[in-house]
Amino acid sequence: MRSIAIINQKGGVGKTTTAVNLSAALAAEGHRVCIVDLDPQAHASLHLGIALAEGAPSIYDVLTSDTRIADVKRQVSDRLSIVPSHLDLAAAELELAGEVGRELILRDKLAQEELDCDFLLVDCPPSLSILTLNALTAVNEVFLPLQPHFLALHGLSKLLRTIEVVAQRLNSNLRLSGVVLCMYDSGTRLAAEVSADVHNFFDQQSASDKSWENARTFQTRIRRNIRLAEAPSFGQSIFEYAPQSHGAEDYRDLAREVLELSLEQRKTALAFAAA
Repeated sequence: MRSIAIINQKGGVGKTTTAVNLSAALAAEGHRVCIVDLDPQAHASLHLGIALAEGAPSIYDVLTSDTRIADVKRQVSDRLSIVPSHLDLAAAELELAGEVGRELILRDKLAQEELDCDFLLVDCPPSLSILTLNALTAVNEVFLPLQPHFLALHGLSKLLRTIEVVAQRLNSNLRLSGVVLCMYDSGTRLAAEVSADVHNFFDQQSASDKSWENARTFQTRIRRNIRLAEAPSFGQSIFEYAPQSHGAEDYRDLAREVLELSLEQRKTALAFAAA
């Protein structure tokens, strides 16, 4: 199972849109996918039409009590499921403050049961919080959605530093696998310049011995598309709402890139084992 955290401490960069629609695209390719909505705003849950009633179990109960993930998980389609969130999750920060090993709760909960999926995607909150640390200790990969303008790059070094610290102290398997450029406007020079800067930065890190040394900028650009913004209000992924749109086309292409990356990783692992 590939486990991936979708993370950026800046809001409004396409994080939840990517988590939901990449998951839906992978499911459409025949893979079993589970999303963990770790954002108190519950936008990933709402995007897929899951609005929890007051008192209904959510990821909050998983993190703060003996509730099992299986008791919370909701099936969205044949191959897509979600562990939904609720506004209550905002209180988890305070409630877990005194817990020993509070950064490892999600990892331990996931280890206790079989999710029966090929991909686990975690939609993180737009902050470097205890919830985000739980995600980083529970997964093996990080995808970083970025909007190609200057302010979106601000704080990138802090995020990379957080990933590196977690990799060194809590999760030695953690690595940044890729950067997804979202809300891309090919008609602007700024988008091209920022994209080139991001690509060059990670290209120069290829021998840095950091957790992001093999990170790539995905070739697929998620173009600015009004259909992507409209889909959540209908509780649907882009493939249900507007399957012929540019947004659907882009996330299909991104899913295929992610699957190609899986093949590359398997080949590398086999070559390493045979050496």
